[in-house]
Amino acid sequence: MSLSAAEEEQTAQEIHIPADIDWQMLDKSKFFILGAALFSGVSAALYPMVVLKTRQQVAQSHVSCIKTGIWIMRYEGIRGLYRGFGTSLTGTIPARALYMTALEVTKSNVGSRATGLGFPDPTAAAVANAVAGLSAAMAAQVVWTPVDVISQRLMAQGSGGGGGIRSPLNVLPCKYANGVDAFRKILNTDGVRGLYRGFGISIMTYAPSNAVWWASYSVAQRLVWSGMGCFLFKKEEERIENGVMNSNSDNNGGGGGLKPDAKTVMAVQGVSAAMAGGVTALITMPLDTIKTRLQVLDGDDNGRKGPSLGQTVRNLVREGGWMACYRGLGPRCASMSMSATTMITTYEFLKRLSTKNQQVLTS
Repeated sequence: MSLSAAEEEQTAQEIHIPADIDWQMLDKSKFFILGAALFSGVSAALYPMVVLKTRQQVAQSHVSCIKTGIWIMRYEGIRGLYRGFGTSLTGTIPARALYMTALEVTKSNVGSRATGLGFPDPTAAAVANAVAGLSAAMAAQVVWTPVDVISQRLMAQGSGGGGGIRSPLNVLPCKYANGVDAFRKILNTDGVRGLYRGFGISIMTYAPSNAVWWASYSVAQRLVWSGMGCFLFKKEEERIENGVMNSNSDNNGGGGGLKPDAKTVMAVQGVSAAMAGGVTALITMPLDTIKTRLQVLDGDDNGRKGPSLGQTVRNLVREGGWMACYRGLGPRCASMSMSATTMITTYEFLKRLSTKNQQVLTS
């Protein structure tokens, strides 16, 4: 997302960055309907990376990302990369709606409150972004955790072995036919608590992850715009020295700044999002690995419950030292960076499509 209007005023002395589109400016029905369609497409494109990450995290020995992908394709085909996708998509739509609502409402309210309390504009924007990311993650987890538990179990069990062939990656027996079957069996075995297995660690993972992401994104965007400003003004000076006028400067009414076009703004948002995604993945990877194991690995046939948080950590360390907590880091970094880039550009595009007064975008 673009920087808030207040935060952009510092950079506006050099580059005129488009102002942010806040919650009050959006047509809510259009926002949610278009959002469901756009984000469903994005989720479908990125889902195979999530499957690769999950298989690596639950494996009891280290297997490279490439080898994991080859084995899935060999034993399960392309369907193996989309195992559990229907369940995931069903939960993603309401979870995204909760996330976007909490994000925009919190950011708008906290930002105005922080500015009213006398915080500097960049600080107010950073605080608003962090608090908004935190609250959005917590709201979405109410829906997402049960969906996560079911879809990850479907991912981890693989194809089972319909023809007597069983992938070396399958650490779970094939006991779920589909998402509905998994929901019914988990509910019968463990009750509602089974569907919210790992809820605490999910909050501990995603809430800080979102706060870190939004903070990193804000910093990265300022850095990229700063570098972009130096580059553009150097080119402008060269044009002036050569007697060539820049049409962008003329269009700004002599305001002494440059106005980047829509493609430049989108490129800066995408690069900043990718940088923030990589940083966030690296910082929160151990928590994500522990969370995935808690949600996926079940008890045994003798009635013993699944591993506790402490046992999960000890098992990971015993299997591969502390570096075992970073299994699947490659796919997760790639997934989060690509996801952040596509999600943020899609989200900004969605907000522009959903703006009540389209004339605001051209002013």
